[in-house]
Amino acid sequence: MCIVYQEIRSFSPGSGDRVRPRGHIATDAASMDLSGTWRFRYSARPDLAPEGASDVDHDDADWDDIVLPCHWVLQGRDDWGRPAYTNVQYPFPVEVPDVPDENPTGDHRLTFELPEGFVPDGGRVFLRFGGVESLCIASLNGIRVGVVRGSRLAQELDVTAQLQPGTNVMHLRVHQWSAHSYLEDQDQWWLPGVFREVELLARPAAGIDDVWLRADFDPETGEGLLIPELVADAAAFPITVALPGLGVAATYASPEEVEALPVGEVDPWSADRPTLYEAEVTNAAETRTLRVGFRRVEIVGHEWLVNGTKLRIRGVNRHEFDPDHGRVFDREKAREGLLLMKQHNINAVRTAHYPPHPEFLELTDELGFWVIDECDLETHGFVFDDWQSNPTDDVRWRDALLDRVERFFERDKNHASVICWSLGNEAGTGSNSAAMAAWLNRRDPERPVHYEPDHDGTHTDLVSRMYATVEEMADMSQGTGAPEEGAPGRNAVLAGRPMILCEYAHAMGNGAGGLSVYEEAFDTLPQWHGGFVWEWRDHGLRHTTSGGQEFNAYGGDFGEQVHDGSFVCDGMVLSDGTPTPMLAEFAAVASPIKLDVWENAMLVENRRHDGDTTDLRFVVVDEHDGRVVSEVEVDLLPVGPAGDSGIVELPDAAQPEAGQAWRTVRAELARDTAWAKRGHVVAFAQVQTHTVVESRTAKPAGEAPAIGGSGRITLGPAVFDARTGDLTSLREVALEGPRLDLWRAPTENDVLGDFPSYVDVEPAASRGAGAPGPSSADQWREAGLDRLQRRVLAVDVRQDGVRVLHRFAPAASQQSVLLELFWQMRDGELVLSADAQPSRGWKGTWPRIGLHFLLPTGLGHVEWFGTGPNESYPDSKQAAVVGRFGGDVEDLVVNYAVPQESGHRGGLRELSLPDLPLLLRADEVNGERPGFQLRAHSAHEVAAAAHPHELPTSTATHLLIDAAVHGLGSRSCGPDVRPEYQLRPRAAQWSLRFTAE
Repeated sequence: MCIVYQEIRSFSPGSGDRVRPRGHIATDAASMDLSGTWRFRYSARPDLAPEGASDVDHDDADWDDIVLPCHWVLQGRDDWGRPAYTNVQYPFPVEVPDVPDENPTGDHRLTFELPEGFVPDGGRVFLRFGGVESLCIASLNGIRVGVVRGSRLAQELDVTAQLQPGTNVMHLRVHQWSAHSYLEDQDQWWLPGVFREVELLARPAAGIDDVWLRADFDPETGEGLLIPELVADAAAFPITVALPGLGVAATYASPEEVEALPVGEVDPWSADRPTLYEAEVTNAAETRTLRVGFRRVEIVGHEWLVNGTKLRIRGVNRHEFDPDHGRVFDREKAREGLLLMKQHNINAVRTAHYPPHPEFLELTDELGFWVIDECDLETHGFVFDDWQSNPTDDVRWRDALLDRVERFFERDKNHASVICWSLGNEAGTGSNSAAMAAWLNRRDPERPVHYEPDHDGTHTDLVSRMYATVEEMADMSQGTGAPEEGAPGRNAVLAGRPMILCEYAHAMGNGAGGLSVYEEAFDTLPQWHGGFVWEWRDHGLRHTTSGGQEFNAYGGDFGEQVHDGSFVCDGMVLSDGTPTPMLAEFAAVASPIKLDVWENAMLVENRRHDGDTTDLRFVVVDEHDGRVVSEVEVDLLPVGPAGDSGIVELPDAAQPEAGQAWRTVRAELARDTAWAKRGHVVAFAQVQTHTVVESRTAKPAGEAPAIGGSGRITLGPAVFDARTGDLTSLREVALEGPRLDLWRAPTENDVLGDFPSYVDVEPAASRGAGAPGPSSADQWREAGLDRLQRRVLAVDVRQDGVRVLHRFAPAASQQSVLLELFWQMRDGELVLSADAQPSRGWKGTWPRIGLHFLLPTGLGHVEWFGTGPNESYPDSKQAAVVGRFGGDVEDLVVNYAVPQESGHRGGLRELSLPDLPLLLRADEVNGERPGFQLRAHSAHEVAAAAHPHELPTSTATHLLIDAAVHGLGSRSCGPDVRPEYQLRPRAAQWSLRFTAE
């Protein structure tokens, strides 16, 4: 047992007959995938693990079955341990290299038959592990063959001597915690197990051990150059390298003869046009095949170029994740995710924060993505002790970190889509990270090295930041601003380098807002090349309550001692893969085809990396009051090459006799592609062409109100409470309200406040230097916006209508809002004119200024004329268009992992509730149109629920007609709502017309 603990505490990168790191390349040599059913025994501690478990004749009859690859904590057995989520903090005491005695341990045994002739004459057999978390001690036929470390890195062991003909027994003992867990503190679930394939590889005696085909492209001549690196014994030669598609081949008789191979003119590889050529590397013993893409990656001054053109990153960070299987890879699901990315104008992936499954990079090569490939390294938990004893600056970790960078590079070096190497994430800096960067620069001088913590830029090629404001980006571009962590004045040096945001726009819950502001900064600041949204997908694990209710679980749902809650759910798609409105917003903002439409003309800008617009068709749609009256395709000469623009005349738009006319132009795929079908919308733009306003000012008022019995006031078909002035029904449709509402169920961007805000509700000195100030939700609660009390000041029955005056104010506050409601009947419609006037003294922001109505429960389908189809907010509305839309009430809000504000749609003209039936029309007042929200729960009910299944049974349908709402921002991890999208306390007016039929 002492030896076991030594292995657990060891800094070593691994042991046994370890094979030199090499590429993951297809071969016709034999292999054997050991995935499938294994025998499994779980132990809560290493000392409880069965003795002699690696012995060939060990009795495992009382063991369980488990199917590999998998994480054992996701098999539905609480007695096998449970998942745990932390973002920064380690889930165990930080005392390197020790880990807790309570160290879950999984013993795996497999008895298998080795096919006859599997071991080549004079050859070798390698045992390859794709990924094991976190420490694996491997034995074959009772003999230890090695110790594998580096959870998300491939490792091969030579097991030729231990393998035997016929029946073999393999044993893997996996410990969840080891010293190397300190290197793997990524923002994700801790999920132990053998989660990638375990394989046996037959290596012929004179085989081709490794291949690196560097495929250079000269943008001046259009010619390609193949630079082979062949790793093989001299006996393996002659070796032929061939590109059949180009009719090019060369045979090298010896290692000394291997040289660059000119291939003539080629179609270059890029994310827009991912041209790949099949390559064959053969000798008498083996054929290895791979796909190569010719492209040149270089940095010239402050520009990061591919094929001579500046990169424009429209990217996303991506963890490997599935709600049922964790990090177990599914190629088809990965492909589906990449197709969804392409369809939403995402062109780049940062593999956060470890190398993905090797087949993922085959897909990014094929479909076309710029990839920053990241090493398996994060030590974020050391930040709490000011990075003391941090592994990136601790010599004891030098060999392990250099081993990690070598393994991740060598496996992935052949992929055209990989245009940058990243050392890891949030692991501080030091001599070890510098050594890792130096190794990469020596091994591959063409592709740049990225590492965000290297703010001083001493050993990396790109300037990278997380969650910078656009003001900070501008300062960096100008070489000004506060000095970074390095020497004063270093910013001026960094301004001469390319810049990216490796993380920005935190996609947690409803948000992030402000994408269009970043897009403008990326387009106008010369050093900036774009960024990567955090992140692609929520990581909620599918779980069930004791009552059988299924939900997406996050941190704390598995009884963790420490956790970081729902911070693991921060993606542009939900855990089940459903896109959120932010994904549509990103697609609209980041489209490489930019359209600016006027009534009879359009500007088309081609901001692709490669190619013109011949693959697109442009469709002009005219609508009157949201109804299509014309849809035509317009002829358009190709706009290209990339970077060009052109102005196109459009046909005249018909003017409506009444109402509003809108023109929408869509850029659609003209034919099927590998990633989307014909008709897929790549870009769109909309403009209002005409408005004919119906005058109602001269219309006389309808019938006068009357005071009835039982404390009621009647006004035509409307009934009001005589004491409060509340509307209670309209032609037997039950209604209640409206009440002024200044509150919303806080979004997670509202709740979290670790980042600074543009809103200052208290002097900075009173909260301490550098403190960010209260979160929006805390500020709103402090102001009492969630607990407004109403006082009825007047209910006046007049000849021309009913005038109601309410005062709304929170307890213990002198601040208030006066709400005046004036009800009239006009032409059979109940007309409401509303005016809200705040007192002086309000500070900070408000989440909304809305009128809150209660409607009956159980409403189904609704229709509206306004913006849609998705929810929209002041800083997240580029994907919204004006039109007529419909949907069920339950679908108007997004089922975020944490219930929160959702469902607001601005620019309301009409809202139809057929189940009541009720038609509501909203008019423009002072240049503003209200928005609406319709959902089955109140803001207080939503705010009180930690998960969707915790929402109570609905007692009313809540309709909010908002004169204005606050933006979303990204303050859960990043900048707050920008000033131009904040809702500051102010007056508001509404004009609404109700018709009950």
